Amino acid sequence: MSDNRGVAYIKPGVVEVQSIDDPKLELEYKGKTRQCQHGVILKIVSTNICGSDQHMVRGRTTAPAGIILGHEITGEVIECGRDVEFIKKGDICSVPFNIACGRCRNCKERDTGVCLNVNPDRPGAAYGYVDMGGWIGGQARYVMVPYADWNLLKFPDRDAALAKIRDLTLLSDILPTGYHGAYTAGVTTGSTVYVAGAGPVGLACAYACQILGASVVIVGDMIQERLDQAASFGCETVNLAKHGDLAAQIDQILGVPEVDCAVDCVGFEARGHGGDSGSEKPATVLNSVMDITRAAGGIGIPGLYVTGDPGGVDENAKVGMLGIRIGLGWAKSHHFTTGQCPVMKYNRGLMMSILHDKAHPAAACNVEVISLEEAPKGYEDFDKGAAKKFVLDPHGMVPAA
Repeated sequence: MSDNRGVAYIKPGVVEVQSIDDPKLELEYKGKTRQCQHGVILKIVSTNICGSDQHMVRGRTTAPAGIILGHEITGEVIECGRDVEFIKKGDICSVPFNIACGRCRNCKERDTGVCLNVNPDRPGAAYGYVDMGGWIGGQARYVMVPYADWNLLKFPDRDAALAKIRDLTLLSDILPTGYHGAYTAGVTTGSTVYVAGAGPVGLACAYACQILGASVVIVGDMIQERLDQAASFGCETVNLAKHGDLAAQIDQILGVPEVDCAVDCVGFEARGHGGDSGSEKPATVLNSVMDITRAAGGIGIPGLYVTGDPGGVDENAKVGMLGIRIGLGWAKSHHFTTGQCPVMKYNRGLMMSILHDKAHPAAACNVEVISLEEAPKGYEDFDKGAAKKFVLDPHGMVPAA
């Protein structure tokens, strides 16, 4: 190693690629260090820029300056700790963004997004993310992964994995997260679905709805380029910057002003609809999906909501208290699923679908591969609403398209 580089958050709107320390098989928290013999060191094959990263970079969280970003990681094992039994040097693996111990009650019940042992401050941890345990992120050349036998999803064939790496790189977060949103909302054969947001997670969710058998997938966003990308794989679209009445737009498409299921892929930086699209209204999506989801329907909420937002529109929003019309959802007997996606519930099945040519999510999400050093430009373009999923290639291992 000795040539590690990582993407650091400097201040709102600014990231920088810096030389950083090589990872070690150690765990450190608040100045205390101990050995991590259950971990491995990965040479990163691909690592992605996520919308959740963008919330931090915009200064909309309490992320400290200098944090190394990145929780969507695919890598080659180059060093194994003494206690690692089933993962070997040379294996190429997908890393779930949830860091999990595999030993606590939640992990044993497959709720790996809220592991009880990997973050002393709260349930759940992630690489390179605010309030998630202080783990060093993976938008870098090398990274350490703990509890490797439990966390890593090994690809069965190295050459086949590299050939499909644009698709497989999405297994660490975005594809399982989109699938989780659709699955928990109840999407199934013949469902009509509304997906709020046509960013990368929204596009992954819309594609997952199709995998699950939805008859009609309607995607709403305010950026026409993103909506065009959703339309490219068969989705209906609604431009919410132009149309303030979502129910009326759904009625034009379906003949009724409601859907069976809805998924919020926007989160707390939501804006109003129509004439209010220039203003941030953080409860807009949650209230609108309750309005247009049928009675007894389901709502998946993979969109991020935080407990600390320095840029919140009011004092309530700054601590995650939003004006949600919960009485409407209660009256309609909606069910809601929130929180991090437990990636390990879905990643192996989605991997098999990709390896056997049943799923091609990179095309749906419009993956664009760039170098690690180009990450600041990727963040800049993403913040402007580019209809792309930026994948960083730190070592030049991703084959040409």
